[in-house]
Amino acid sequence: MPAHTRRRAILALAGASSLPLVLPGCGVLSPKLPEPTRAVAYVSNADSREISVLSLDLATGAVQALQTVPVAGTVMPLALSPDRRFLYAALRSEPYAVVSFAIDRATGRLQSIGQSPLPDSMPALATDRSGRWLFAASYGGNKVSVSPIGADGLAGAATQVLPTGKNAHAVVIDAGNRFLFVPTLGSDQVMQWRFDAATGLLAPNAPAVVDTTKGAGPRHLVLHPNGRHAYLLNELDAAVELLDLDAARGTLAPRQRWSTLPPGFTGKPWAADLHLSPDGRFLYTSERTSSTLAMWSVDAASGTLDLIGHEPTEKQPRGFQVDPTGRWLLAVGQVSNGLSVYRIDAASGRLTRQSSSMRLGRNPNWVEIVGLA
Repeated sequence: MPAHTRRRAILALAGASSLPLVLPGCGVLSPKLPEPTRAVAYVSNADSREISVLSLDLATGAVQALQTVPVAGTVMPLALSPDRRFLYAALRSEPYAVVSFAIDRATGRLQSIGQSPLPDSMPALATDRSGRWLFAASYGGNKVSVSPIGADGLAGAATQVLPTGKNAHAVVIDAGNRFLFVPTLGSDQVMQWRFDAATGLLAPNAPAVVDTTKGAGPRHLVLHPNGRHAYLLNELDAAVELLDLDAARGTLAPRQRWSTLPPGFTGKPWAADLHLSPDGRFLYTSERTSSTLAMWSVDAASGTLDLIGHEPTEKQPRGFQVDPTGRWLLAVGQVSNGLSVYRIDAASGRLTRQSSSMRLGRNPNWVEIVGLA
């Protein structure tokens, strides 16, 4: 098939282009996504080398298998384009690569559109706000990379690779698409980069790092939609930290921290993931040793957290996700090889399990959810 014909076919599958626009003095204008009436979840199953595609009924929380997509390696982190038309999956077995998928907007099914090399084994992926660049972080290689994304959604080979502190574990872009944050678990720091969306180039911010609690192991970071606060989950002591965000300078400042461990916890802490509800009213964190989800309410003015409680979940919950409407949370267990669905109470934020565990592939570890109109 000629290249121009293939490109038209891919764009037809993904739907009309709605990439965010970057206008002088206006920052990033993200595409306005329609209110979803149904959703599709994507789960990477590392050891069975496949991605599970699941329908999610937004009225009942029921999930059903739609598709199982094989890949050519140990698949772990996933990332969505801002317009939710493309999915990217990192393969952490050699040869290291990123696989690009087009998302069928009618069904949510995936179609592979290509594969490109990554410079290392990458535990984290994220696109920039324009959907034109893909960031990746390497835990073992202590580096961050930037790859271009074509108009057809295909991620290319890295055009910039930079050293980080020890054990880079996440890549998080700010709402203005000007700053990138990279927690480095082994260095107890969050690296702060300036990002040029026109060229895709990163440069150290001033300061280049913010120090976190010694020995805590900063792992994952989320930015609050109010643009003033961020939350950092530490793997080694299972604490969650509130950081103040200076949106103009792209810098973070730690302010307060709380333990995510359930009462009576024994053993070695091993926190994994955290996500905010879309409206920013609730925060959820996972801890793998106790196999629990901690539920938090967020003070709208100060950003401080108040513990709601803990909910048992799948064994060794490395990944989970909240759906775009904020009604449902899906959690997967690396040891149980299962997925559980929880209803989120709109008033309290408390989780209620909806059904028995759904069997997935081996070592499910990452969840992304797309709303479909």
